[in-house]
Amino acid sequence: MDRSIDGLMSDSSTEQIVQDTIRSRELSDAEVDNRVIVVGGGLGGLATACTLAARGYAVVLCDKNDWTGGKAAVHEEAGFRFDMGPTILTIPAVLKRIFDEANQPLDTALDLVPLDPQWRSFFTDGTTLDLHADVELMKKELEKFSPGSGAGDGYARFMDLAKKLHKISDDFFFWKSIGGLKDMFDPKRSVTVSMLREVMRMRPGHSVAGTVRSYVPDSRAAQMLDHYTQYVGSCPESSPAVLCGIAHMQSNDGVWYPRGGTGAVPKALTKLALSLGVEIRTNTAIRQIIVKNNRAVGVLTADGETIRGGAVVSNSDSVRTHQELLDGRPQKRFLGRRNYEPACSGVVLYLGLDRRYDQLLHHNFVFSDDPHKEFDAIYKKGEPAPDPTCYVCAPAVTEPEVAPPGCESLYVLVHTPYLRPHHKWSDMLPAYRDRIIEKLKQTAGLADIEQHIVVEKALTPQDIQDRYHVLDGAIYGLASHGRFLGAFKPANRSPDVEGLYMAGGSAHPGPGMPMVLMSGWIAGDCVDQDRVVEPIGAINQTTCVAS
Repeated sequence: MDRSIDGLMSDSSTEQIVQDTIRSRELSDAEVDNRVIVVGGGLGGLATACTLAARGYAVVLCDKNDWTGGKAAVHEEAGFRFDMGPTILTIPAVLKRIFDEANQPLDTALDLVPLDPQWRSFFTDGTTLDLHADVELMKKELEKFSPGSGAGDGYARFMDLAKKLHKISDDFFFWKSIGGLKDMFDPKRSVTVSMLREVMRMRPGHSVAGTVRSYVPDSRAAQMLDHYTQYVGSCPESSPAVLCGIAHMQSNDGVWYPRGGTGAVPKALTKLALSLGVEIRTNTAIRQIIVKNNRAVGVLTADGETIRGGAVVSNSDSVRTHQELLDGRPQKRFLGRRNYEPACSGVVLYLGLDRRYDQLLHHNFVFSDDPHKEFDAIYKKGEPAPDPTCYVCAPAVTEPEVAPPGCESLYVLVHTPYLRPHHKWSDMLPAYRDRIIEKLKQTAGLADIEQHIVVEKALTPQDIQDRYHVLDGAIYGLASHGRFLGAFKPANRSPDVEGLYMAGGSAHPGPGMPMVLMSGWIAGDCVDQDRVVEPIGAINQTTCVAS
């Protein structure tokens, strides 16, 4: 059976959308120099392009691939359809805000299906625990799951803390360019005692894991709550407690499945961008961001073409942007500002099965026996965990069309270290693949799974680096490690080059579908605020897209 990455395909639907679109008028020379260039057509770049175009800016978006959406790509084979990258959509209000910019209703572009229970947890002692959005229901479930331990009351108190941490993020952290603690405060407003009190409520100096266990004594329930930090690819034992706010975000805003898979999100954003007049150039790799007099004025493509503009938004990895697309002082200042640690990477198995497993929900976690040993291997030793936690997505329960009748398109993700020089995944994958399969058999009860695999492909950390041009194969950009400043990523507005902005998982506010989309909106909003370029009004587009 062919398991190599070579057989994996991107979602050609976004490519077809771009090809089927005709620009109704060309830009003048003055408008060309006034446009915004977006480097990279991932979710962040698409969000930037839509936001700016909706506000009347001329935008050209360049991507080295023949599709838009970046990691949110799709693989189809033998009647099976797999989302290749992100599979969990939370905080749909972020997407709605982007569509609101264009006065377009989100619900006509995407059919979002709520999922509750949000996921099922499988533990090595044979127990299972479902995560429900309703806090009171979850409290009762935990009281039954761990009687006499106080886990139910502890969970309710933990979620109250998470709600407060979420509010702090909304008030001080989200929807604006943040690169450090000082950026959280509006310079036009004086810093008050109440503001400082709010910052102290972020629990500086405390970790996610420590905070979780101070509220929830049951080790299994704590292990489940630890995994909110896996949205950002970081170790809960090293990540700041403010990230516990993710628990309230998910409980309050829900977990959603876009019908058509998460690949439907970039498809919808691509259609929106084109309808707003964005020029999208696929198969256009960028070699350099052109800087003159400390201002971004264009890009140089790998083919030697100069694309002029008045501002540049990089949706490429922020570290690789500075290492490879910039030089001189801007590069040195950025790289010397802090130590940029990659987040974790992962191995993904795409398994087309000729049956379904009733014990699986849409989202599942198959947990390791000892999270401390697991995280120590991945984040400290830099080696694949011998007993890994597996995230398993079984979408056919929600959308049967992802597979032939009665079949399943199983997505299995195991976090691994980011690439080290001695890692050779072409040699490492076969044994680790078998270890993952064994874990599914032992802990999730998929005892006969190998007998039912009819399609199998894999993505390794090396594949992720080669395919997506990320830092050391990191899925989630930069790690959120550091109990005081771990939540901070490079700012969306470059402090080093006028007219240069950052979007994506390695820029503020970080990884995960809603945060990446938010980063794109923030970058676009910064361009609009700074007025390094001026809006030129709407550019009409004519689209001819098959539904």
